[in-house]
Amino acid sequence: MNFTWGVSSSAYQVEGGWDADGKGPSIWDNFSHVPGNIKNGDTGDIACDSYNKVEEDVYLLRALGVKNYRFSLSWSRIFPSGRNNSINSHGIDYYNRLIDGLVANNITPIVTLYHWDLPQALQDIGGWESSALIDLFDSFADFCFQTFGDRVKFWITFNEPQVIAWAGYGAGTLPPNVNDPGSAPYRVAHILLKAHARVYHTYDDKYRASQGGVIALCPNIDWVEPKTPSDPRDIEAADRYLQFLVGWFTHPIFKNGDYPEVMKWKVGNRSELQNLPSSRLPVFTAEERDYIRGTADVFCFNSYTSKIVTHSTTRLRPFSYEYDQEVLTKVDSSWPSSAITGHRAVAWGLRRLLNWIKEEYGNPPIYIIENGVGIKTKSDVDDNTRIFYYKTYIDEALKAYKLDGVNLRGYNAWSFMDSFEWLNGYDPRFGLHQVDFDNPNRPRTPKRSAVYYAEIIRNNGIPLAHLCISIHALLRTEIVFHCVLQGNMVFA
Repeated sequence: MNFTWGVSSSAYQVEGGWDADGKGPSIWDNFSHVPGNIKNGDTGDIACDSYNKVEEDVYLLRALGVKNYRFSLSWSRIFPSGRNNSINSHGIDYYNRLIDGLVANNITPIVTLYHWDLPQALQDIGGWESSALIDLFDSFADFCFQTFGDRVKFWITFNEPQVIAWAGYGAGTLPPNVNDPGSAPYRVAHILLKAHARVYHTYDDKYRASQGGVIALCPNIDWVEPKTPSDPRDIEAADRYLQFLVGWFTHPIFKNGDYPEVMKWKVGNRSELQNLPSSRLPVFTAEERDYIRGTADVFCFNSYTSKIVTHSTTRLRPFSYEYDQEVLTKVDSSWPSSAITGHRAVAWGLRRLLNWIKEEYGNPPIYIIENGVGIKTKSDVDDNTRIFYYKTYIDEALKAYKLDGVNLRGYNAWSFMDSFEWLNGYDPRFGLHQVDFDNPNRPRTPKRSAVYYAEIIRNNGIPLAHLCISIHALLRTEIVFHCVLQGNMVFA
């Protein structure tokens, strides 16, 4: 079994060089430059300076022993205006050096085409609310396949499309900060799905035969546990939450080319009660459904936490994607908190989530692309909390694989190094490597978790001896692992 262990990052969060060598501005460049938008006035202008540290980053990845590295391409570093009439050779050189360095060290590049940093020039024509972006994204993807596809065999179209649609165009908390919770998220998701399918077909038609890669998209998923497992209304609420969060994108792609029935019913019914002439959820034509269905070769996702869910009667106004779900979520206060509000460590939720994906989508090949914990501190080289997070989460992933028959093919830790964490700036640290953001050279230091993760990779899992010992010494607490499994929790 060729299981792949890796680490992940994204362009705006690590690269820096925001205007270096002809790069065009992205919506995140402009947003972070407005005082007050980001905690502590932080920006991604320099970030980890990975734009100038290819050799160092590749060296650290090699030392970690990872089998893959997931990163994203900055659209405006390659096409400064977002269009193929402006091609920045310096940007292409940077990615070529990175990809070549990875391949030379037997590290598989997993490349995301869009991780939130839209060229500002394309936001100026409407961003993802404009169907013009379907062609423009396809043109960018086509160029990337042509330029890098001889060495890149694993592509992700969109990172967390639900966040793009909801946080970018519904709640308006992330750029482009459109605050239209009832309609824009549905319109944007409709365009994202069409853009994803277009890019998939471009790869299929022009590149798959010669390049032989895989392509998918990567939703964010929190597990939700029904508050009262014996109450059918709570069970339905949990399913509804997952369909609105994930099924919104994966039901069309992995099932029938269309949105989940419960979404069509809820949004349609509520739109009628709101006296609207038609549903706020757009409709795909039969041709579009055929075109979208089956446009992913593997099932990728990011996951950090779990929630508890109950049914809720929500208000009809203002119109909102959140109210449409008719659910209420909360957390258990006993779950360990982290630097991100709402990100609590609930390792058992990952096993349940993997089993849900297996049952819902017919056990596709699954890759966990991001999983990790943020800690708010200046220095956490001695990061036992993170080691405990990884130990417990990876253990649950291995149980899903080994005991439940989930077709899990890969696990990636978020993140390779401390980086720019969006609205929170550099406060939450997720990295296996510490970055000193006060030092202009941005030196990296492996944390204890890097050493621990390297050992997991080397063992292809958690050897039984490690699983069964008390981790009292490791965590200096009274937590003891009780070994309930026989044999090694490693990948065959």
